[in-house]
Amino acid sequence: MRKKSVVSEANEIRAAIEMIQLGARLQLLENETSLSRERLIRLYKELKGVSPPKGMLPFSADWFLTWQPNVHSSVFADIHRYLTSHAECRGITAIVKSYKLYLEHCRMSEMEPVLSLTRAWTMVRFFDSGILQTTACTQCHGHFVVHVHDLHHRYVCGLCNTPSRAGKTSKSRVPSAAAAAALAA
Repeated sequence: MRKKSVVSEANEIRAAIEMIQLGARLQLLENETSLSRERLIRLYKELKGVSPPKGMLPFSADWFLTWQPNVHSSVFADIHRYLTSHAECRGITAIVKSYKLYLEHCRMSEMEPVLSLTRAWTMVRFFDSGILQTTACTQCHGHFVVHVHDLHHRYVCGLCNTPSRAGKTSKSRVPSAAAAAALAA
């Protein structure tokens, strides 16, 4: 029987707490920590006061391609790509840091966050498995999330070619020029 380090267990608990506070689903926690399911459920109940939500995780890459989620997913993807290539940050640590920066960007741009931590984690897995990638818009030169096997020649993003029904709900707002500038950077 292998002894588990108290320090490594404490680090995993701290990471799980941070992910729960950011809205992580139980399946994400199980996948990214070695803590038992029962322990994670107890931790979730202690932090949130309720049982973790049940049900399947998002599984379709198509969600990331619709107008508003694509803008938010692209902002997150660019932040994540920058952190993994310039800050020597990897794995779930890079996802959590990228997600915190995404939330900060939303707050500063006065946009309501659309992307959850669980969806961000799922998107990174789609990138790693070769289902999604980013491509540059031919007009604003920002990088946007697309299917790997779609045609990307002369791609125009949803910010440069906004759909006619975009932003018509009371909850959604058209992303500001700051969002477009962040994508172009």
